[in-house]
Amino acid sequence: MSVDRRSVLRGAAAGAAGVGFATVGSMPTLAEATPASHGQHSPFPQHKPFPPLLDDPEGVLALPPGFKYRIVTKAGETKLKSGQPTPNAHDGTAVFTGGRHDAYRLIQNHEISGNSALGVPQLEGTVYDAGVGAAGGCTVISVDRTGKNLGEWVAISGTLTNCAGGHTPWGTWMTCEETENKANGTTRLKDHGYVFEVWGDGETAHPVPLKALGRFAHEALAIDEDREHIYLSEDASGPNGTFYRWSAPKGYRLSSRSWKDLQDKDFGTLEALAILGDDGKPIPDVAYLTSAQLLRPFRVAWVKVPDRDGTTTSVRKQFTDGQITRGKKFEGVYGTKHGVYVVNSYAQSGTTDVPADGVPHDGMVWFYNYANKTIQLVTYFPESAAADKGADAKYQDYNFDGPDNVTVTPWGSLILAEDGQAASHVLSAVPGGPTYAIARNQLNDSEFTGPAFSADGKVLFVNIQDPGITLAITGPWRDYLG
Repeated sequence: MSVDRRSVLRGAAAGAAGVGFATVGSMPTLAEATPASHGQHSPFPQHKPFPPLLDDPEGVLALPPGFKYRIVTKAGETKLKSGQPTPNAHDGTAVFTGGRHDAYRLIQNHEISGNSALGVPQLEGTVYDAGVGAAGGCTVISVDRTGKNLGEWVAISGTLTNCAGGHTPWGTWMTCEETENKANGTTRLKDHGYVFEVWGDGETAHPVPLKALGRFAHEALAIDEDREHIYLSEDASGPNGTFYRWSAPKGYRLSSRSWKDLQDKDFGTLEALAILGDDGKPIPDVAYLTSAQLLRPFRVAWVKVPDRDGTTTSVRKQFTDGQITRGKKFEGVYGTKHGVYVVNSYAQSGTTDVPADGVPHDGMVWFYNYANKTIQLVTYFPESAAADKGADAKYQDYNFDGPDNVTVTPWGSLILAEDGQAASHVLSAVPGGPTYAIARNQLNDSEFTGPAFSADGKVLFVNIQDPGITLAITGPWRDYLG
C-alpha cells in the first residue's frame, strides 16, 4: 500500500478458496451474498449479531465468547523448512484444502519493499529478480485442523511489496506487487509492478510476470465464474487509482496453463472502470457517491488501457479526468458466482484523497454484478473525525474505519479487515446490512491482513501485519453466520 495519512499502510486481500490440493467445489459452497439488483431477486444472507468482544488476558486478540485463537506463525520466531526465520509483513493470504498430511495450506504474501533481515529468502527455483535480495514474496504454511503449524516453505521470492492477490479456480494463488518500480541496474535488475502465479506444493515454481494483467500498483484480483475475465484493483494516488477488468480473447478460457499465455503483455484486453451517472457520463470519483446511494445499481462502462505496461506513463495517468472513475485506495477484491466485491478504504477530508466537491468517507464496499453489468455500494462507513486523528472511539467496537481486504464466508456474508486509525478490527458485514466486530487487535495498532476462511467453515485465518503474526480463530462460526 501507499504511504499517506496512516504512518505505513499496508493492505491485503484474502482469498478463501474451496479448491486446492485436494480439490473440492469452489467457494462459497452455501448461500451467497449477492446484492439485490433490478430484474434479479437476490436475498441477503442473515446471521445473528455477534456478542460483545472479551479482552484477551494475553493481550493479543479480543474475541466473542466461545471463540479462541492459535498463533500459527510469528515473524523471526517460527522457521521455514530451509532453516531461515519466518519473514515478516504478513499480508494477503489464501487458504486451500490440504492433502494427505495436512488439513489446510495457506499461501501468504509478504509486503516487503526491499532487502530486509526478515525478507523472503531467495531459494533456487523461486527467484524473479535476484537484485532485490531478501525482499517480498510468498510462503506456504501447512497446518492441521486446529491451526497447528506443520511446516513452512518459500513459493516465490525476488518480488517487491507483495500486498494481496486472489485465488484461482484451479487451486493456485496470484500474488500482486503493489509498486511501479522499474529496473535500475543495481537493486532492481527487472521491472516490478506485476502479478505472478504461485503454486503451493513447494516444487512447482514459475516466477514469471503475467504482463497481460498490466504493470501498476496492484492490490488484489478475482477471476469470474466463466474464466474469461479477471478483475483487479489499484492502490495508488496522484491521481487516484481505479478498478480494472482483463478480458480473454474470444473463445479462450483461463486454466492452470494460462500463465504461459499471460506472459504476453498484449494477450487479451485490459480496461478501466467508468461508473456512469444518470446523464450517461462517467462519475469522476467514487467519493461523489454516499450512503444515500446504498444498493442503487449504476451502469458501468469499461475503457481500454492504451499501454498496460506503463512504458513511459503510469497506467492510471493515461486517462484524462472524467474518462474513468477513480477512487482513493481501491483495495480488497473477492469474486462469487454472481459478481465481485471491491473495497475503497477511505478518502480523507482536507486532502487530495477526495475531490474538492466530493464527500470524504472511512470506507466503501462495492459489488459488481456480472449479469446486470452494474455496480452497487453495499457497505458505507462515514468519516469519523475522532478516528482519523488516532483517538480511541468511546464505543470502539461500533466505530469502524479503513476496511482494506474482503473475503466471503462459506455462508455468503463478508469478512472485512480494518487498516484504519485507533482500534483495528476484523469485521463481519452483511451487504446492505449491519457490520459487527468479531475480533480486535489488543497487541498494537497494526492493521489486520489476509482474512481467509477454510472451505469447511471451521477456521478463520487472519494476520496482524506487524510484527507478523498469523492467527487461526476457531469457534461456533456457523451459529452466528450460518
